[in-house]
Amino acid sequence: MGEDVSGPKELDAQSRVFLDAGVKVLRADGAVRLTLRRVAEAAGTSTMGIYTCFGGRTGLLEAIYRHGFGILRAVLARSLAGVEDPLARIEAVAYGYREFALEDPALFALMFERPLADFDPSPGLRAEALAATFGLLEEPTAAAITSGVLRDGDAQRTAYLLWTVMHGIVSIELTHALRSPLPGWFLDSREVGRGVLGEGLAAVLAGLRG
Repeated sequence: MGEDVSGPKELDAQSRVFLDAGVKVLRADGAVRLTLRRVAEAAGTSTMGIYTCFGGRTGLLEAIYRHGFGILRAVLARSLAGVEDPLARIEAVAYGYREFALEDPALFALMFERPLADFDPSPGLRAEALAATFGLLEEPTAAAITSGVLRDGDAQRTAYLLWTVMHGIVSIELTHALRSPLPGWFLDSREVGRGVLGEGLAAVLAGLRG
């Protein structure tokens, strides 16, 4: 299947300039305003160089998509560092996932939503990008099943259930955070948001216990 995304993609110096400029535009203006003209302006050059390096806008977006999963993997690895207990590792993945989403919402949206109707990463690229990060959740899930902490079942499917919970809670918090404050609503700080994620994950893990 496709190219390996388990580590950083080696780019030449000019391609890296355009990638960095593309990420800069994405973070500042959102995906809908990520045009080749804006990226070229941010890079201080012409659009022709983007075509030379990436073949066009789709190639650049795929490179940004790949880059995003590299960042996410690094965030999750940092969150997991030194954590040994399987359930604690599952929680660490959840908190790392939330950290990435809240700190880089535009990149998160490009990776996990579809902000651009004309950009749909190939199934191969999507599968490999997710495998580079989803495995960090599947591994402790499998360990928890093997040790009997979670009930016997397919580790990939169980990890997927856990991911849907963390993704749903984080996505709703992110949407709330990007809008004007809602008076009287309990989700009024990042500390509360982290607590809600922990409570939701604990509830699902309780239902999955062996």
